[in-house]
Amino acid sequence: MIQNAFYKYIDNFRGFSREIWILTLVTFINRAGTMVLPFLSLYLKEDLHFSLNQISWVLVSFGIGSMVGSWLGGKLSDKIGFYKIMIFSLFTSGLMFFGLQYITSYYQLLFAIFLIMTIADMFRPAMFVSLGAYAKPENRTRALTLVRLAINLGFAAGPALGGLIILYIGYQGLFWVDGATCILAIVVFASLVKEKAKSPYLDKEHPGEVLRASVFRDHIFWIFLCMCLITGILFFQLFTTIPIYHKDHFGLTEFQTGLLLTLNGVLVFFLEMPIVSYIEKHNLNRLKIVVYGCFAMAISMFLMLFNYWSGILIIMMLFMTFGEMFAFPFANSFAMSRAPKGHEGRYMAIFSMSFSLAHIVSAKIGMKLIDTSGYQTNWFFMGSLGLIGVLCGYYALKLLKKEQKNLLKLKK
Repeated sequence: MIQNAFYKYIDNFRGFSREIWILTLVTFINRAGTMVLPFLSLYLKEDLHFSLNQISWVLVSFGIGSMVGSWLGGKLSDKIGFYKIMIFSLFTSGLMFFGLQYITSYYQLLFAIFLIMTIADMFRPAMFVSLGAYAKPENRTRALTLVRLAINLGFAAGPALGGLIILYIGYQGLFWVDGATCILAIVVFASLVKEKAKSPYLDKEHPGEVLRASVFRDHIFWIFLCMCLITGILFFQLFTTIPIYHKDHFGLTEFQTGLLLTLNGVLVFFLEMPIVSYIEKHNLNRLKIVVYGCFAMAISMFLMLFNYWSGILIIMMLFMTFGEMFAFPFANSFAMSRAPKGHEGRYMAIFSMSFSLAHIVSAKIGMKLIDTSGYQTNWFFMGSLGLIGVLCGYYALKLLKKEQKNLLKLKK
C-alpha cells in the first residue's frame, strides 16, 4: 500500500527534460540561501532599531524595486533572451547582497534595497519564460510546480537554518549566505545549461490561447491580476507583519518562526505536485482552483483573530499553505496561457509585477494598521480583502466562459 503510494508520487515527476531538472536544482540552491527576506522586518526592528513606519517604507522600497525588476526582466527577455537575463540577475544581485550588510542608515538602505531588488527580480519573468523553452506544452504546469517544489524545499530549509545563523552568528551571516548561494546557483546553471534561442516545443495550435492586439486590452487577465494581487498581499503577511506578531504577542524566537515557515515548505514539497497532477488529470478549471486558493488564504487571515492560543498559528499556516498550493501554480499557468507567442515575457512581467505590488501594499498597509489600530484590525482587514479577491475571481470566470462561447461561435 505504502509502496504503491510512493510509486504514484514518483510518477508525478516523470517526463521532464534535463534542462528543467537543472533549473530546479539551481532554484533550490538559490532559494535555500534566500534567508534575508523572512527575517528582513525583524532585522530592521531588532538590529537597526527602525520604527514600524520606517520598516514599512523599506519594505515598500523592496516592492518597488521588485516591480521595476520584473518589468525590465520581462521586456528584456523578449528582446535579448531569458538566458542572459537570468545569469546577469543572479550573479550581480549575489555580489550586492555581500555589501548590503554594511549599509545601516535609513535613506541609504532605502536606495540599496530598491537597487538590489530591481536586479534580483529581473530573474523571475526570465525564469518563467525559460520554462516555455525547456518544457513541453503539456508539461508546463507540472514543470512550474516542480520549480515551485524546489523553491519550497529551499524555503523549508532556509528559514530554520537562517534562524540558527541569527542565533549563533548574527544577521550579517544571512547576507553572506544569500549572496554566495545566488552566485553558486547561476554558476551551476551556466555550466550545465546551454542557451536556446527558441523553444523546440512549438505549440502550433495555441491550445487555450486567444491572440490579442495588446495585453492592456485583455480584460480577463487584468481582473485575474486583481485577484493575484490580493493573494500576494495575504501571502506576504508571512514575511512582513506575522514574524513581528509572533514575537510581540506570543514571544516566539526567530528559530520558532522559522520552524512555522518550514512547515509551509515541507507541506508544499510533499503535497503540491500530487494536487497539481490530480487537477490536470481531471482537467479541472485552473482559474476556479485559484479562486479556491484565495478563499483559503482569506480564512487563514480570519483565524489570526483568535489571539489567545498559540496553536492557531499552526492551523492558520495550514490554511495559508493549501491556499498557496491551489493559487500559485495555476495562477502562473493561467497567466502564461493568456500570452500570445512572442509576448510571454511581457505577460509574465506584468504577472510578476502584481506580486511585487502586493509586497508593497502588504507591508505598508499591514504595518500602518498595526501601528494605528493593532494586529486584530489588520487580520480582519486582510481576511475581508481576501473575500473581495474571491469575488474578482468569480467575475473573471464569468467573462472567461463568455469568451469561450464566442470563440466556439466563430469556429462554427
